[in-house]
Amino acid sequence: MRDCHAYDYAVIRVVPHVEREEFINVGVIVSCPSRGFLATRMHLDPARVTAFAPTLDLDLVRRHLASFEAVSRGGEDAGPIGALPARQRFHWLVAPRSTVIQTSPAHTGWCRDPDETIGKLLRQYVAGAPGDVG
Repeated sequence: MRDCHAYDYAVIRVVPHVEREEFINVGVIVSCPSRGFLATRMHLDPARVTAFAPTLDLDLVRRHLASFEAVSRGGEDAGPIGALPARQRFHWLVAPRSTVIQTSPAHTGWCRDPDETIGKLLRQYVAGAPGDVG
């Protein structure tokens, strides 16, 4: 596994009715500590989400998804969490929660290029995703 790096990832989900446990995948989070990489990529398909949950506030969902991206980037825009090291921010992002935005359990893999890997995971888990919040 020469030039390979361990990474962790989780799938970001919109869960309109938490009690029903139904969800739509809208993004992925990848952490590759040996490369200093933490990123979130998303694609929110408004038509798909609206068909699934017609009364869901898409603007609110977009704001919450933007906060995931801010925490991934770190810095002041992410508030106090943004000051944490990248690995701690990853664990904060993937912590279980009972809200409209949730993540899958974290999974581990090996990659050569985490930026390429996050694109692959986005295409794999968020079908047809071009890579940005719609």
